[in-house]
Amino acid sequence: MRDARYDILFDEVAIGPLKAKNRFYQVPHCNGGGYRDPSAAAEMRGVKAEGGWGVIFTEQCEMHHTSEITPFIELRLWEDKDIPQLRKMAGKMKAHGALAGIQLAYSGINGPNLYTKEVPLAPSALPIRTFTNDPVSARALSKSDIRDLRRWFVNAAKRCKEADFDLICLYGAHGFGIFQHFLSRATNQRDDEYGGSLENRSRFAREVVADMRDAVGDTMALTMRVSLDETIGDLGFSNAEVRDFIEMNRDLPDLWDLAHGSWEDCSGPSRFKEEAAQFELIQAIHDLTDKPIVGVGRFTSPDVMVKMVKSGTLDFIGCARPSIADPFLPKKIEEGRIDDIRECIGCNICITGDMTMSISRCTQNPTFMEEWRKGWHPERMNDKGQSSNVLVVGSGPAGLEAAWALCRRGYDVAVAEAKDVIGGRVTRERTLPGLSAWGRVVDYRDYQLSQRPNVEIYRESALDAESILEFGFENVCIATGSTWRRDGVSRQHVVPMPIAEGAKVHTPDDLMTGTIPSGKIVLFDDDHYYMGGVLAELLARNGADVTLVTPAAYVSEWTLNTLEQVAIHPRLVEAGVEIVLNRGVAEIGVDHVVTNCTYTGRTTRIDCDAVVMVASRASDDQVHRDLLARRDDWADAGIRSVKVIGDAEAPGPIAWATYAGHRYARELDEPERGDALPFRREITELASD
Repeated sequence: MRDARYDILFDEVAIGPLKAKNRFYQVPHCNGGGYRDPSAAAEMRGVKAEGGWGVIFTEQCEMHHTSEITPFIELRLWEDKDIPQLRKMAGKMKAHGALAGIQLAYSGINGPNLYTKEVPLAPSALPIRTFTNDPVSARALSKSDIRDLRRWFVNAAKRCKEADFDLICLYGAHGFGIFQHFLSRATNQRDDEYGGSLENRSRFAREVVADMRDAVGDTMALTMRVSLDETIGDLGFSNAEVRDFIEMNRDLPDLWDLAHGSWEDCSGPSRFKEEAAQFELIQAIHDLTDKPIVGVGRFTSPDVMVKMVKSGTLDFIGCARPSIADPFLPKKIEEGRIDDIRECIGCNICITGDMTMSISRCTQNPTFMEEWRKGWHPERMNDKGQSSNVLVVGSGPAGLEAAWALCRRGYDVAVAEAKDVIGGRVTRERTLPGLSAWGRVVDYRDYQLSQRPNVEIYRESALDAESILEFGFENVCIATGSTWRRDGVSRQHVVPMPIAEGAKVHTPDDLMTGTIPSGKIVLFDDDHYYMGGVLAELLARNGADVTLVTPAAYVSEWTLNTLEQVAIHPRLVEAGVEIVLNRGVAEIGVDHVVTNCTYTGRTTRIDCDAVVMVASRASDDQVHRDLLARRDDWADAGIRSVKVIGDAEAPGPIAWATYAGHRYARELDEPERGDALPFRREITELASD
């Protein structure tokens, strides 16, 4: 039964001519599918509808061919041929009583038009502002262009209605939407009636909303997503101006969707942003409008959600990442199953799908974007196969997810963990600066497994091949993880680098088990994800004089894809870390390292007391190899299958490990696919020509 404290979250709330069944509002979010994988994206939204969300939105949808953001893959609504795939998505969204929303985006200064080859249009003539720094400029919209753009929005709205959507969100946040470009003095430098004063800069928004309301407002609700603060200096659209804009146009949309200025600020990872991090920016805005407000803040706690509503701050609880981690979050609150919520850890691995133009992943929810492709459901498993039991060796993220999914299929599961605590790498990494929320990966699975009668976890139980053969389990899953290499093998060095005898070289494993070197430290980062930057911060906190050397052009370069690189660099600078970019390490001496330029090879000596090597990890797969060597003994031992998964097979991010564990559990005892694809896909329809 639902806790009465949370009743307010299930109130019906009006949005224009419509009513949402509750306050749970899945704000627009990317998924890496878009126009390329429409059925996968549609099914993902449909699962959220089943999970109880009151409002569900698409990701941004490019509403006209004169503004598109190739290479990034979003939705498109350029012509009537785009309507069927969007209608399919709207139908999935509405199947369980949710309102279906679509976010219309005209990217303006952010749209390089690399696919359509159209000249970009923006309020003022400026270089295109994209993640990829495309060498393209936009020309300023003329008055006739603005009239055309208003008509294009109306055309798009009519197509949205034909596609059966209930709500339209006009995108003017994160620096990406044309409405923000008109509102901000940084991107609107016009001297006509569309520029200058705030009243003039908001004219375009007023005109488009009026046009669209005339076209579809009798049955559809219009929302506007606005940046809370661009945080780019005096010319930016500041929080004070946002408040003035809303007060000036208090009844403009049917709902205000308020989000921080840049995507990096709005969707910052848990390492840098706490839950409800945007509270101060949004507080008291409701005094300026009677229209409902939705805001975001990686909300996972129902108590925080209630506080946001009861304080008069928000009418709807906006969620993107939490709705990915647990599409059934509303239903679990409604059913009084708070402990069953898979809380978002804020790692932002989901965002990497958009940034790398690939199908998105989720560390906590390995079924994300596999609902249609593989038929995976976040709350339901396939039936158990012919065998009865599984031994999982290792309790890291892969092993724990495998055990959790296997027991739900009905298998008897034993988990053998060599150490006295479970969690593997996550248990170690959660103690590092800013990564405590990542511990939810272990906490969720630990609790769930403790509730199941068909799972046993054996700590301090290191196993070798002989003992595994003696136990007599039908299936053996090896999830023994990996170890950071000390020899420097990674991308710069594919064989061990020259290291002098007596040189003090530490690995991340050393630091995570309590060995923290002091003095002058050179940290060599050839991994390029979060670990190098986190350890540099840890060392600096402990008083070390740290120099971070990396062959990349950025610190923790791959975190550009998780939106945290822009926070990592200044954090390290503030901690006193010296950052040396575009340089590798040629050799390590007893009291120094020799760095070499990535481009010229020229060398420089850096004196140091020790080196921290953040290079790559080697799979701890010896038990698996020993079992394979004794394959002839499997039948006598009653073993039907042996499989290595996760980091023990090939090291990767934590999301790769939970996915591997889930996939193993899903596919156990299933028929062999042979050479067939293990997932469904859609391909482009050939024109008759």
